[in-house]
Amino acid sequence: MSCRFRTVPEQREENRAPQILTLSCPSSISLNCKVLKGPEFLNYSMKPVKNMGSFRYVINHGIPHDILSNMVDVGRQFFELPFEEKAKYMSADMHEPVRYGTSFNQNKDGVFCWRDFLKLMCHPLSDDVLPHWPSSPPDFRSAVVSHSRQTKNLYLKLMKAILESLGMVGTTDHEDEDHDDDDDVLKQFEDGSQLMVINCYPPCPEPDLTLGMPPHSDYGFLTLLLQDNTSQGLQIQYEGKWVMMEPLPNSFVVNIGDHLEIFSNGRYKSVLHRVLVNSSRSRISVASLHTLPFDSTVRPSPKLINEENPRRYKDTDFSSFLEYISSCEPKKKNFLESRKLT
Repeated sequence: MSCRFRTVPEQREENRAPQILTLSCPSSISLNCKVLKGPEFLNYSMKPVKNMGSFRYVINHGIPHDILSNMVDVGRQFFELPFEEKAKYMSADMHEPVRYGTSFNQNKDGVFCWRDFLKLMCHPLSDDVLPHWPSSPPDFRSAVVSHSRQTKNLYLKLMKAILESLGMVGTTDHEDEDHDDDDDVLKQFEDGSQLMVINCYPPCPEPDLTLGMPPHSDYGFLTLLLQDNTSQGLQIQYEGKWVMMEPLPNSFVVNIGDHLEIFSNGRYKSVLHRVLVNSSRSRISVASLHTLPFDSTVRPSPKLINEENPRRYKDTDFSSFLEYISSCEPKKKNFLESRKLT
Protein backbone atom coordinates (compact mmCIF):
# COMPACT_ATOMS: atom_id res chain seq x y z
CA MET A 1 0.00 0.00 0.00
CA SER A 2 1.60 3.23 -1.17
CA CYS A 3 1.73 5.94 1.50
CA ARG A 4 2.78 9.60 1.43
CA PHE A 5 4.69 9.52 4.72
CA ARG A 6 7.35 7.24 6.14
CA THR A 7 8.14 8.34 9.72
CA VAL A 8 6.23 8.57 12.98
CA PRO A 9 6.62 11.26 15.67
CA GLU A 10 9.14 10.72 18.47
CA GLN A 11 6.28 10.77 20.95
CA ARG A 12 2.55 11.08 20.79
CA GLU A 13 1.01 14.43 21.70
CA GLU A 14 -0.56 14.50 25.16
CA ASN A 15 -4.08 15.05 23.90
CA ARG A 16 -3.75 12.06 21.60
CA ALA A 17 -2.61 9.52 24.17
CA PRO A 18 -5.08 6.69 24.80
CA GLN A 19 -5.61 7.39 28.50
CA ILE A 20 -9.21 6.17 28.63
CA LEU A 21 -10.41 2.58 28.89
CA THR A 22 -11.75 1.02 25.70
CA LEU A 23 -15.18 -0.58 26.22
CA SER A 24 -17.64 -2.65 24.29
CA CYS A 25 -20.41 -0.54 22.78
CA PRO A 26 -23.95 -0.74 24.25
CA SER A 27 -25.90 -3.24 22.14
CA SER A 28 -29.10 -1.18 22.33
CA ILE A 29 -27.88 1.29 19.71
CA SER A 30 -28.23 -1.07 16.72
CA LEU A 31 -30.87 0.13 14.23
CA ASN A 32 -32.89 -2.20 12.02
CA CYS A 33 -34.07 -0.21 9.00
CA LYS A 34 -36.92 -2.66 8.38
CA VAL A 35 -38.75 -1.07 11.30
CA LEU A 36 -37.75 2.54 10.68
CA LYS A 37 -41.15 4.07 11.36
CA GLY A 38 -43.81 4.76 13.93
CA PRO A 39 -43.86 6.37 17.37
CA GLU A 40 -43.04 3.18 19.28
CA PHE A 41 -39.83 2.76 17.27
CA LEU A 42 -38.95 6.41 17.75
CA ASN A 43 -39.48 6.35 21.50
CA TYR A 44 -37.43 3.17 21.85
CA SER A 45 -34.56 3.83 19.44
CA MET A 46 -33.92 7.56 19.37
CA LYS A 47 -33.36 8.22 23.08
CA PRO A 48 -30.03 6.32 23.31
CA VAL A 49 -28.94 7.77 19.95
CA LYS A 50 -29.50 11.32 21.24
CA ASN A 51 -27.37 10.57 24.28
CA MET A 52 -24.60 8.70 22.48
CA GLY A 53 -24.38 10.72 19.26
CA SER A 54 -24.25 7.58 17.13
CA PHE A 55 -26.26 4.68 15.83
CA ARG A 56 -24.01 1.76 16.72
CA TYR A 57 -24.74 -0.24 13.56
CA VAL A 58 -27.40 0.39 10.92
CA ILE A 59 -28.46 -2.97 9.49
CA ASN A 60 -31.07 -4.25 7.01
CA HIS A 61 -30.70 -0.96 5.17
CA GLY A 62 -31.49 -2.47 1.77
CA ILE A 63 -28.21 -1.53 0.06
CA PRO A 64 -26.94 -4.58 -1.88
CA HIS A 65 -23.77 -6.22 -0.58
CA ASP A 66 -22.11 -5.90 -4.00
CA ILE A 67 -22.39 -2.11 -3.94
CA LEU A 68 -20.70 -1.95 -0.53
CA SER A 69 -17.93 -4.42 -1.36
CA ASN A 70 -17.24 -2.76 -4.73
CA MET A 71 -16.90 0.61 -3.00
CA VAL A 72 -14.29 -0.73 -0.58
CA ASP A 73 -12.48 -2.56 -3.39
CA VAL A 74 -12.13 0.46 -5.69
CA GLY A 75 -11.04 2.57 -2.74
CA ARG A 76 -8.30 0.11 -1.90
CA GLN A 77 -7.25 -0.11 -5.55
CA PHE A 78 -7.00 3.68 -5.79
CA PHE A 79 -4.59 3.88 -2.86
CA GLU A 80 -2.50 1.09 -4.41
CA LEU A 81 -1.86 3.26 -7.48
CA PRO A 82 1.59 4.83 -7.90
CA PHE A 83 1.97 8.06 -5.97
CA GLU A 84 2.39 10.01 -9.22
CA GLU A 85 -1.11 8.96 -10.29
CA LYS A 86 -2.72 9.89 -6.98
CA ALA A 87 -0.80 13.17 -6.81
CA LYS A 88 -2.83 14.46 -9.77
CA TYR A 89 -5.63 15.08 -7.29
CA MET A 90 -3.64 16.89 -4.61
CA SER A 91 -4.92 20.37 -3.82
CA ALA A 92 -4.96 22.80 -0.91
CA ASP A 93 -8.25 24.26 -2.17
CA MET A 94 -11.03 22.76 -0.05
CA HIS A 95 -13.63 23.71 -2.67
CA GLU A 96 -12.16 21.37 -5.29
CA PRO A 97 -14.58 18.59 -6.34
CA VAL A 98 -11.79 16.02 -5.84
CA ARG A 99 -8.98 16.25 -3.31
CA TYR A 100 -6.27 13.77 -2.33
CA GLY A 101 -4.20 14.37 0.78
CA THR A 102 -2.62 13.16 3.99
CA SER A 103 -3.34 13.49 7.71
CA PHE A 104 -6.37 15.32 9.14
CA ASN A 105 -5.70 18.99 8.46
CA GLN A 106 -2.20 18.98 7.02
CA ASN A 107 -1.99 22.78 6.97
CA LYS A 108 -2.42 22.91 10.76
CA ASP A 109 -1.52 19.49 12.17
CA GLY A 110 1.50 19.67 14.46
CA VAL A 111 1.94 15.92 14.07
CA PHE A 112 0.66 14.25 10.93
CA CYS A 113 -1.90 11.49 11.31
CA TRP A 114 -1.26 8.10 9.70
CA ARG A 115 -3.87 8.48 6.99
CA ASP A 116 -4.30 9.12 3.29
CA PHE A 117 -7.67 10.29 1.97
CA LEU A 118 -9.58 11.01 -1.21
CA LYS A 119 -12.51 13.44 -0.96
CA LEU A 120 -15.23 13.60 -3.63
CA MET A 121 -18.16 15.98 -3.99
CA CYS A 122 -21.10 13.67 -4.73
CA HIS A 123 -24.35 15.59 -4.56
CA PRO A 124 -25.57 16.90 -6.78
CA LEU A 125 -24.01 14.46 -9.24
CA SER A 126 -23.54 16.34 -12.50
CA ASP A 127 -21.52 16.41 -15.69
CA ASP A 128 -19.50 19.21 -14.11
CA VAL A 129 -18.31 16.93 -11.29
CA LEU A 130 -17.87 13.40 -12.66
CA PRO A 131 -15.10 14.18 -15.20
CA HIS A 132 -12.91 15.37 -12.31
CA TRP A 133 -13.14 12.04 -10.51
CA PRO A 134 -10.31 9.50 -10.92
CA SER A 135 -10.65 7.29 -13.98
CA SER A 136 -8.42 4.64 -12.46
CA PRO A 137 -9.21 1.99 -11.37
CA PRO A 138 -11.52 1.58 -14.40
CA ASP A 139 -14.75 0.99 -12.46
CA PHE A 140 -14.04 3.65 -9.83
CA ARG A 141 -16.59 6.20 -11.02
CA SER A 142 -19.46 3.73 -11.45
CA ALA A 143 -18.83 2.22 -8.01
CA VAL A 144 -18.80 5.63 -6.30
CA VAL A 145 -21.95 6.78 -8.13
CA SER A 146 -23.84 3.67 -7.02
CA HIS A 147 -22.63 3.96 -3.44
CA SER A 148 -23.36 7.69 -3.21
CA ARG A 149 -26.92 7.30 -4.49
CA GLN A 150 -27.68 4.47 -2.11
CA THR A 151 -26.22 6.24 0.93
CA LYS A 152 -28.09 9.42 0.02
CA ASN A 153 -31.37 7.49 0.11
CA LEU A 154 -30.47 5.89 3.43
CA TYR A 155 -29.56 9.29 4.87
CA LEU A 156 -32.98 10.66 3.90
CA LYS A 157 -34.72 7.73 5.62
CA LEU A 158 -32.72 8.33 8.78
CA MET A 159 -33.33 12.08 8.71
CA LYS A 160 -37.07 11.55 8.35
CA ALA A 161 -37.00 9.34 11.46
CA ILE A 162 -34.98 11.98 13.31
CA LEU A 163 -37.39 14.75 12.26
CA GLU A 164 -40.29 12.59 13.46
CA SER A 165 -38.56 12.12 16.80
CA LEU A 166 -38.26 15.91 17.10
CA GLY A 167 -41.95 16.38 16.27
CA MET A 168 -41.09 18.33 13.12
CA VAL A 169 -42.89 16.02 10.65
CA GLY A 170 -45.78 13.60 11.04
CA THR A 171 -45.04 9.97 11.84
CA THR A 172 -45.14 7.49 9.00
CA ASP A 173 -47.94 5.34 10.44
CA HIS A 174 -50.76 7.82 9.92
CA GLU A 175 -51.89 10.59 7.61
CA ASP A 176 -50.95 14.10 8.66
CA GLU A 177 -52.95 17.20 7.78
CA ASP A 178 -49.71 19.16 7.52
CA HIS A 179 -48.32 16.89 4.80
CA ASP A 180 -47.29 19.86 2.62
CA ASP A 181 -45.33 21.37 5.49
CA ASP A 182 -43.60 18.02 5.98
CA ASP A 183 -42.57 18.01 2.32
CA ASP A 184 -41.07 21.49 2.66
CA VAL A 185 -39.02 20.40 5.67
CA LEU A 186 -37.79 17.24 3.94
CA LYS A 187 -36.91 18.94 0.65
CA GLN A 188 -34.04 20.92 2.15
CA PHE A 189 -32.40 17.62 3.05
CA GLU A 190 -33.13 16.07 -0.35
CA ASP A 191 -31.35 19.02 -1.97
CA GLY A 192 -28.48 18.86 0.50
CA SER A 193 -24.80 18.31 -0.15
CA GLN A 194 -22.93 15.02 0.06
CA LEU A 195 -19.18 14.56 0.46
CA MET A 196 -17.59 11.13 0.10
CA VAL A 197 -14.30 10.57 1.95
CA ILE A 198 -12.35 7.38 1.24
CA ASN A 199 -9.77 6.80 3.97
CA CYS A 200 -6.69 4.60 3.89
CA TYR A 201 -4.84 3.78 7.11
CA PRO A 202 -1.62 1.96 6.11
CA PRO A 203 0.28 -0.30 8.53
CA CYS A 204 2.23 1.85 10.98
CA PRO A 205 5.55 0.60 12.43
CA GLU A 206 4.81 2.29 15.79
CA PRO A 207 1.03 2.62 16.11
CA ASP A 208 1.23 3.74 19.75
CA LEU A 209 2.90 6.99 18.66
CA THR A 210 0.27 8.29 16.27
CA LEU A 211 -3.38 8.14 15.27
CA GLY A 212 -5.24 7.62 12.03
CA MET A 213 -7.42 10.60 12.96
CA PRO A 214 -7.41 12.67 16.18
CA PRO A 215 -10.52 13.15 18.33
CA HIS A 216 -12.99 15.27 16.37
CA SER A 217 -16.65 15.66 15.45
CA ASP A 218 -17.96 15.87 11.88
CA TYR A 219 -19.40 19.12 10.57
CA GLY A 220 -22.62 17.89 8.92
CA PHE A 221 -25.94 16.36 9.91
CA LEU A 222 -25.10 12.65 9.59
CA THR A 223 -22.03 10.67 8.53
CA LEU A 224 -22.64 7.16 7.21
CA LEU A 225 -19.43 5.18 7.66
CA LEU A 226 -18.67 1.91 5.88
CA GLN A 227 -15.74 -0.04 7.35
CA ASP A 228 -13.84 -2.86 5.69
CA ASN A 229 -13.66 -6.12 7.60
CA THR A 230 -9.87 -6.37 7.95
CA SER A 231 -9.35 -4.77 11.37
CA GLN A 232 -10.84 -2.43 13.96
CA GLY A 233 -9.85 1.21 14.39
CA LEU A 234 -12.84 3.53 14.84
CA GLN A 235 -13.64 4.62 18.39
CA ILE A 236 -16.37 6.94 19.67
CA GLN A 237 -16.41 8.65 23.04
CA TYR A 238 -19.31 7.74 25.31
CA GLU A 239 -19.62 8.84 28.93
CA GLY A 240 -15.95 9.82 28.99
CA LYS A 241 -14.69 6.49 27.69
CA TRP A 242 -13.56 5.32 24.26
CA VAL A 243 -15.80 2.70 22.66
CA MET A 244 -14.39 0.48 19.89
CA MET A 245 -16.73 0.19 16.91
CA GLU A 246 -15.74 -3.21 15.61
CA PRO A 247 -16.48 -3.80 11.91
CA LEU A 248 -19.79 -5.55 11.28
CA PRO A 249 -20.29 -6.85 7.71
CA ASN A 250 -22.86 -5.01 5.59
CA SER A 251 -23.53 -2.35 8.21
CA PHE A 252 -22.97 1.37 8.63
CA VAL A 253 -21.88 3.29 11.68
CA VAL A 254 -23.94 6.50 11.54
CA ASN A 255 -22.54 9.42 13.52
CA ILE A 256 -24.34 12.65 14.37
CA GLY A 257 -22.53 15.80 13.24
CA ASP A 258 -22.32 19.37 14.52
CA HIS A 259 -24.97 20.69 12.12
CA LEU A 260 -27.60 18.31 13.50
CA GLU A 261 -26.73 19.35 17.04
CA ILE A 262 -27.18 23.00 16.03
CA PHE A 263 -30.37 22.33 14.03
CA SER A 264 -31.92 20.35 16.91
CA ASN A 265 -30.85 23.09 19.37
CA GLY A 266 -28.86 20.54 21.32
CA ARG A 267 -31.43 17.74 21.51
CA TYR A 268 -29.13 15.56 19.45
CA LYS A 269 -25.43 15.68 20.32
CA SER A 270 -22.60 15.29 17.82
CA VAL A 271 -20.23 12.45 18.59
CA LEU A 272 -16.52 12.77 19.33
CA HIS A 273 -14.58 10.02 17.58
CA ARG A 274 -11.04 9.05 16.60
CA VAL A 275 -9.23 6.35 14.62
CA LEU A 276 -6.44 4.07 15.82
CA VAL A 277 -3.91 2.42 13.51
CA ASN A 278 -2.17 -0.94 13.61
CA SER A 279 1.17 -2.39 12.58
CA SER A 280 0.02 -5.36 10.53
CA ARG A 281 -2.45 -4.39 7.81
CA SER A 282 -3.99 -1.49 5.95
CA ARG A 283 -7.56 -0.47 6.63
CA ILE A 284 -10.11 1.20 4.34
CA SER A 285 -13.20 3.13 5.38
CA VAL A 286 -15.68 5.15 3.33
CA ALA A 287 -17.47 8.07 4.97
CA SER A 288 -20.51 9.66 3.37
CA LEU A 289 -21.05 13.09 4.97
CA HIS A 290 -24.42 14.81 4.53
CA THR A 291 -25.67 18.28 5.32
CA LEU A 292 -27.74 21.08 3.76
CA PRO A 293 -26.61 22.66 0.48
CA PHE A 294 -23.18 24.25 0.91
CA ASP A 295 -24.62 27.74 0.41
CA SER A 296 -27.36 27.24 3.04
CA THR A 297 -27.40 28.60 6.58
CA VAL A 298 -27.68 26.08 9.40
CA ARG A 299 -29.48 27.37 12.47
CA PRO A 300 -31.57 26.00 15.34
CA SER A 301 -35.04 25.17 14.04
CA PRO A 302 -37.58 27.77 15.25
CA LYS A 303 -39.92 24.84 16.01
CA LEU A 304 -37.51 23.71 18.72
CA ILE A 305 -37.06 27.08 20.45
CA ASN A 306 -39.31 28.37 23.23
CA GLU A 307 -39.06 29.91 26.70
CA GLU A 308 -38.09 26.61 28.27
CA ASN A 309 -35.62 25.82 25.46
CA PRO A 310 -33.96 29.09 24.39
CA ARG A 311 -31.72 29.27 21.36
CA ARG A 312 -28.30 27.79 22.16
CA TYR A 313 -26.32 28.17 18.91
CA LYS A 314 -25.36 30.83 16.38
CA ASP A 315 -26.09 30.57 12.67
CA THR A 316 -23.39 28.83 10.65
CA ASP A 317 -22.65 27.59 7.15
CA PHE A 318 -20.07 25.54 5.30
CA SER A 319 -17.94 28.58 4.49
CA SER A 320 -17.67 29.36 8.21
CA PHE A 321 -16.46 25.83 8.83
CA LEU A 322 -13.82 26.04 6.08
CA GLU A 323 -12.67 29.43 7.38
CA TYR A 324 -12.37 28.02 10.89
CA ILE A 325 -10.32 24.97 9.97
CA SER A 326 -8.10 27.10 7.74
CA SER A 327 -7.10 29.22 10.73
CA CYS A 328 -7.42 26.78 13.65
CA GLU A 329 -6.52 23.16 14.26
CA PRO A 330 -9.96 21.48 14.46
CA LYS A 331 -9.37 19.50 17.64
CA LYS A 332 -12.21 17.74 19.41
CA LYS A 333 -15.39 19.89 19.14
CA ASN A 334 -13.74 23.29 18.96
CA PHE A 335 -15.75 24.43 15.94
CA LEU A 336 -19.03 23.49 17.59
CA GLU A 337 -17.96 25.25 20.78
CA SER A 338 -17.34 28.40 18.73
CA ARG A 339 -20.99 28.30 17.60
CA LYS A 340 -22.51 28.11 21.07
CA LEU A 341 -24.32 31.08 22.60
CA THR A 342 -24.27 29.77 26.17
